[in-house]
Amino acid sequence: MTTSTLIFGHRGFPKKFPENSLAGFEYALIHGIDGLEFDVHLTRDSIPVIIHDETINRTTDGKGLVGEMTLEELRQYHLANGEPIPTLSGLMEMAYHYPVYLNLEFKTNKIHYIDIEEIVLTQVNRYPLQKPMIYSSFNLDSLRLAYQMDATQEYCLLAGHHIINPQAMTLAEHLKGFHLRHYQELPEDIVQRIWTIDDAKTMTSLFEKNVAGVITDNFELAQSLKGALLK
Repeated sequence: MTTSTLIFGHRGFPKKFPENSLAGFEYALIHGIDGLEFDVHLTRDSIPVIIHDETINRTTDGKGLVGEMTLEELRQYHLANGEPIPTLSGLMEMAYHYPVYLNLEFKTNKIHYIDIEEIVLTQVNRYPLQKPMIYSSFNLDSLRLAYQMDATQEYCLLAGHHIINPQAMTLAEHLKGFHLRHYQELPEDIVQRIWTIDDAKTMTSLFEKNVAGVITDNFELAQSLKGALLK
């Protein structure tokens, strides 16, 4: 059989490296990942940084809100492998050399940082990416603002629930599609990527359904399963 499903590393490669670490991103890039998914917040001095939570408490040796610290203050703290929290520009400098899809999630569903959409779009557009950037968020307002600034990009709504009337929603909100917690029957022209899929049975089922993307903590397992299907 064939499958066109792309494999995205969820926050890099958390199975082997700290989540959202440059080490994890680099490993995935070197080992042929199709795409990388990552999360962006703003520091107090408006620098985009890659971290999932609004605080640094869970993933670093420090405590505090990302948005209440400058980049200099933030980089005093470290991930489990000793790295500082990456900046968006740090990942971009690495990734643009590879034919990889980048899925940037605006983490604005709890704190909507002032001007984050403009700051991020401006920074990303400086890099000659080989594949289109994918922007996603649970916060539809962020996607609306970003679309107003740059209608040429791909925007996808993150959701953990069933989407009612997806066709109308994509048209009304200028969406390319959805990043969903569970698979949903959607029209073929609507992109569907599923997160966070780490078990072999579900991965295989999604490959067989030809969803646009599988977002996983274990991309090596996904590559192995996809390779077996393609034999």
